[in-house]
Amino acid sequence: MPAPDLISVSTLARLIGGPDSPLVIDVREPPGTHRIPAATRRVPVAADTRIVVVDAHGGAAAHAMAARLRHDGFAAEVLEGGQAAWAEAGLPLVPEDALVRDGEDRTLWVTRSRPKVDRIACPWLIRRFVDPHAVILFVPPGEVQAVAAQTGAAPFDIAAEGVRWTHQGELCTFDTLIDGLGLSGFAPLVQLAPIVRGADTARPDLAPEAAGLLAVSLGLSRLHADDHRQLEAGVAVYDALYRWARDARSETHDWTSHQPRGAKA
Repeated sequence: MPAPDLISVSTLARLIGGPDSPLVIDVREPPGTHRIPAATRRVPVAADTRIVVVDAHGGAAAHAMAARLRHDGFAAEVLEGGQAAWAEAGLPLVPEDALVRDGEDRTLWVTRSRPKVDRIACPWLIRRFVDPHAVILFVPPGEVQAVAAQTGAAPFDIAAEGVRWTHQGELCTFDTLIDGLGLSGFAPLVQLAPIVRGADTARPDLAPEAAGLLAVSLGLSRLHADDHRQLEAGVAVYDALYRWARDARSETHDWTSHQPRGAKA
């Protein structure tokens, strides 16, 4: 069991991807070529944020930052063994050369407006597993590449020559991101992928849940005229699907009441 103010690699790996995942702050110097999924170098401002600080080996740099954050009122822990322990456990690492970041360490992305499936699933994936502060731009379809050139943002889910993050054969953009960002080590994402692909490519035969996801996605697109409000609503859908894929695939509906962890009876 980790000592006080430490969190184990296995515990952090289970938490990443959920809405209650701690903010992972990477303080390694130099930063390195890969990061733990969802790791950022931005220090938060919301005092109720739970934080895990990561350095190379769980040493003084991480403990100094975590201690200062606790002094400032944050709940801060250090990843036991640092990024080296994460890598030794064979857990996914996100390659930095696959990403575009601005001066505030935010990744930049641009796609077509009026999203349905892929263009909600992909921002959810990015925010939960790549960068919690990601900037997602929705623009008219004909302007995606021009806006990408203007802002430096990475275009995604657009059929155009030279675009990396888009459909590849029978795979949708969600699949492409999982593979290209090294996230296939998260088993629930692998289980979620055919549901998204089936809903996005008119292949409900790929997963029983695909037709339901399509129905919910189309309903959300008609409920919300603003793309970012739709994304916010859609994030809750994908959070629920990810948690189902992680914990509840074998469960069927019955009369048993289930409560989220920490809920009071």
